[in-house]
This record gives sequence, C-alpha cells and structure tokens, in this order.
Amino acid sequence: MDAAPTGWILLDPLGQVRHVNPRAEQLLASNIALPADGLPLESLCSDAELAACVAIARRQDRPQRLEWRYRDEDLDVRVVPTSGGWLGVQLQTRRSLEAQLEQQERWVSDVAHELKTPLTALLLVGDSLAARVNSGNAHLVERLQRELKRLQELVGDLLELSRLENTLPGSGLRLSTVDLPDLVQQVWAGLRPLAEQRGIVLEVLASPGLAIQADRSRMHRALLNLLDNALRYSPDGEPVQVSFASSVGWMLVVVRDRGAGFSDEDLEHMFERFYRGDPARVRSPRAGSGLGLAIVQQIALSHGGRVQARNDPDGGAVVELLLPLHLQSLQPLSGLQGPA
Repeated sequence: MDAAPTGWILLDPLGQVRHVNPRAEQLLASNIALPADGLPLESLCSDAELAACVAIARRQDRPQRLEWRYRDEDLDVRVVPTSGGWLGVQLQTRRSLEAQLEQQERWVSDVAHELKTPLTALLLVGDSLAARVNSGNAHLVERLQRELKRLQELVGDLLELSRLENTLPGSGLRLSTVDLPDLVQQVWAGLRPLAEQRGIVLEVLASPGLAIQADRSRMHRALLNLLDNALRYSPDGEPVQVSFASSVGWMLVVVRDRGAGFSDEDLEHMFERFYRGDPARVRSPRAGSGLGLAIVQQIALSHGGRVQARNDPDGGAVVELLLPLHLQSLQPLSGLQGPA
C-alpha cells in the first residue's frame, strides 16, 4: 500500500483511520501530525462530501465513486468495502487518471481501425463466395459468413465496452427524457421475429409516466441486451416479462424469464467479460459474445445506477436495472423493490 502510486486510507469497522499511505498524506495535505492511527476520518479531512460517500459505501456494502474537488485539486475517489466492515479509500488525481483514460481510448481507437478494415474485406469475400457456391461447399461458405459476422459483433461489443469503461460516471451522456416502457416496446419490435419463431411474447407491466433523464441510445442498448438475454434463456411458448417500480428518485426495471434460473456460479460471475452461463440453460441456438451483461453494467454505472441478478421464488431468472430519475438525484437507496 505504501508503494502504491495512488493514495490509500484504511478505515476499520468503527470508521477510525488505521493506515494512510504517503501519497494520501500528500493529496490531503493534512495538518495532523501523522501517523493518524486510531483517529476518525474527520480528523484527516472534515469534508462532508467525502464523509457521505464513505457512509453510503458502508451502509450499502457496495463500492462508491466520487468526483471530488479538494484544496484546488480535482480527485477521483473510490470507497471499497472489504470483509469485516473495513473500508479502503483510494485517492487519485483526475489529471493522471484522465491522461490514462485518454491514452487507453486512443489505443482502442487504433485497434478498432486495424480490425475493422480486414473484417470488412473478409465479409466482402464471403459475400462473393456465397454467390458462387455449389451444393458441395455451400455449408462451408455459410459457416464462414456466420463466423465473420459473429467476429464483427464481438469487435463492436469490445469497442463499446472499452468506451464505457473509459468514461467517468455522468460524463459523455446525451441526456433526454426517456419513456422506458415505450423504449422497451421499441426494442422488442426488433427482437419480435426471433421471439415469434419460438412462440415467446412480451408482457410489460407499467403505468403511465415512467420516464427518466438518460442517454436514449445507451438505454436502448442496455434494454436490448437484457431482453435478448432473457429471450435466449426463455423456454419456447413462455413469456418474457418486464415490470417497473419507482421510489425516492430511483427507477427499477425488472426483466424476468421463465427458464431454469441462475446457478450460484452465474450469480457470481455473470457481469464479467466473456462469462457464459451454463449451456444447459440456453434455449436458443444463437450464441452471444459473452459481453452483453458487462455492457449493461457499464451503462448502468455511467448513469449512476447498477444492475443485479437473482432467481425468482416462483421460478425463472430476474435481472434488475436500477437507475436514478435524474443524475442529480443520487439519494441513498431505501426500500425500493420490484413487483412480486
């Protein structure tokens, strides 16, 4: 910890400081004679914004992120809960962070350019071959085209995920009023041909006026990934259900299928890159990239929300997307649950 290039403060379950590394001392420029072992965090820094971020992380037992201006320095703060009620507070200057993000984004852009050019050429070759196939090699050309399109989608998903991961929460969003039930219907219209082949219908449980301030294109992508995932695992002839709940500045979108539900391993890893669930659960022959839910998670985080999964007591898998009604209304969560 002392050798880390970022600042770290270690807090015990009582909120007392147990360690401050040299970089954190430098960033905080505290007047206290260090070491501050055993003192409350307020003794190091009495800023209410930092104290609130720490309190939310402890209460929700979830990592929190804060863009913080302190002593004329723009800092990026991460509060990370650990076992036994301990918290780690990471401090990093925004200048160094933004330089890293800019460098990584430039690298991703360069890779995208290099990958798209040969992929486009290969797709054109595949189309040319498809026009000249005979009965002996038609299946090979079809397989080639299918794999090339899958690779193209994978590259697109990777680029989208990289862009999202390199964007700070709340930045880079084109905010507008988004009617979520209406957007769900628009997304499902694109999936309906696939659903009708398997006798699957969409049930939307919503009341009027369920709108939030969000980036419409990213919300469209998040809902598309959630509905496509539910469709992939839903049994033939069973509905996919979307319901909504709102409370104290937050909106909860609940997507449920009627499949076998999530395994313990699924629940632990399903939002990680390239994780694929138990193949026995898949009811559709279509293969995903393994990046869909990771993209949903990053879209949720970019809007100041989160996504989580569980099994419904009556059967089936449930994915819940929690979003603030307005990005300025990030109040602590209290008592918000989806419909039974």
